Amino acid sequence: MTRDFVSTFKAPKGTYDLIPPDSAKYLAVREAIAAPLRNSGYGYIETPGFESVELFARGVGESTDIVTKEMYAFETKGGDRLALRPEGTASVLRAALEANLHKAGNLPVKLWYSGSYYRYERPQKGRYRHFSQVGAEAIGAEDPALDAELIVLADQAYRSLGLRNFRILLNSLGDKECRPVYRAALQDFLRGLDLDEDTRRRVDINPLRVLDDKRESVQKQLTGAPLLRDYLCDACKAYHEEVRCLLVAQGVAFEDDPKLVRGLDYYTRTTFEFVHDGLGSQSAVGGGGRYDGLSEMIGGPALPSVGWALGVDRTVLALEAEGVELQLPATTSVFAVPLGEEARRVLFAKITELRKVGIAADFSYGNKGLKGAMKNANRSGARYTLVAGERDLAEGVVQLKDMESGEQTAIGVNEIVAELESRLG
Repeated sequence: MTRDFVSTFKAPKGTYDLIPPDSAKYLAVREAIAAPLRNSGYGYIETPGFESVELFARGVGESTDIVTKEMYAFETKGGDRLALRPEGTASVLRAALEANLHKAGNLPVKLWYSGSYYRYERPQKGRYRHFSQVGAEAIGAEDPALDAELIVLADQAYRSLGLRNFRILLNSLGDKECRPVYRAALQDFLRGLDLDEDTRRRVDINPLRVLDDKRESVQKQLTGAPLLRDYLCDACKAYHEEVRCLLVAQGVAFEDDPKLVRGLDYYTRTTFEFVHDGLGSQSAVGGGGRYDGLSEMIGGPALPSVGWALGVDRTVLALEAEGVELQLPATTSVFAVPLGEEARRVLFAKITELRKVGIAADFSYGNKGLKGAMKNANRSGARYTLVAGERDLAEGVVQLKDMESGEQTAIGVNEIVAELESRLG
């Protein structure tokens, strides 16, 4: 009777390990989201996994759930107050300002990133305490075409993966001219509702966040709430209409959602969300918007900017919900099975040559017999197996087996690379 080995340690609650073969899907999703960005002038940026607590308190907003309840904050031995990053925009903008990228040449500074983020939330399917995102930020320009570009690129990325049943929700949150008037009207309305103490406190600090409350008891009472679109100034109306026109011209379908607010304090004007109805309650697969005041909030100059972040984990779940099978490259195309020491040396050299010309190749390690090595070849998923023993090498050949048809042919040792290049295209 065999017993499974149980490790002393497990992944922390609300987190996950990415392991083969599933991890290949996540890599493919990251690559698909990044590809249109790289093709549109966005350069890669990587920031630390932790930052000053104050960066997120100022940028994301002290009244948000992220800062009040969900941030992993800690004090270092040197007395610094740090937090694991709960989102990417504040970190990217901080790095761009610190490196003076906004002074280096043409604006906007266009950046993309990929990484892990951390929030202490109640774990459920699609919502983890450690999650992966790919994001993009265009810093230092106020232009509706830039807002539209980012939405188009995200739409392009999702469609390149074969995703179809997602929706784009679009709204405008106004600016510092018109939002205060709306804020006051919304506060008046909300103060007349039956809300708990925490929500009432939020009404005073950031009433737009109450519109984002997912509880049915709150949503029921929001019928008839004043809508921001009715308070937009002429400049914000014109800006938003231009974003809409540009998206329509590019054939990108979207839904106007006058109640859409993002959960972070820094958003202004354009705000959008990508949702997928196959994911249950955690339907948002990504989102973003314009954040014209964030640079000043964290001590920088006025730099109007726009960006988004798309969840890799949720995109994978959305693909699964639609039954989309990604066309992943074979991890192994050729598997070598040596029988004897001389064959090990010859085939190891050939496998190395195949890898150098870009053919995915693996080798039977551990001196296994033919039966065990062929089992490994089968498990590898390789299309072809190279088998060689002493008699083969004495004749200057190896056996090339097609694992699909079962057909086996002898080919010259010096013809291996050319033959497999020809067969694998």
